[in-house]
Amino acid sequence: MQEYLQFASSHVLLFMALAAIVGAIVWTEFQRLASGIKHLSANEAVVLMNKDDTIVLDVREDAELREGTIGKAKHIPLGALDQRLRELDKHREKTIIAYCRSGARSSRACAKLRKAGFEKVVNLRGGIVAWREAKLPVRKR
Repeated sequence: MQEYLQFASSHVLLFMALAAIVGAIVWTEFQRLASGIKHLSANEAVVLMNKDDTIVLDVREDAELREGTIGKAKHIPLGALDQRLRELDKHREKTIIAYCRSGARSSRACAKLRKAGFEKVVNLRGGIVAWREAKLPVRKR
């Protein structure tokens, strides 16, 4: 224990950086858990799609669609989601699986949907990148 204290006192900036990184990780995980949004892997999402009436929501930008889409996903870019929420109103009772390229933007989309009153919102962890890594089909437009 003495060695750790000596290291911390000798390398104050390094120790402060470590504390900031650990704090950021803890804060991010706390927010994720408190959000009430499920984060599913690609395979878990497929199981949900097969057993439940789901809507797949692609929140990537138009230029990213060249990479392909998951099934018959509804495309609403994250930047336009607030203005186009009415398009999803008829699906309010269904589970909505949101995805983007890596899962970060779709997580924000899920938070917006929850705030708008959508209860069954799921984020595809890892986005379309994880979907492709799981060797799942992608539809070209």
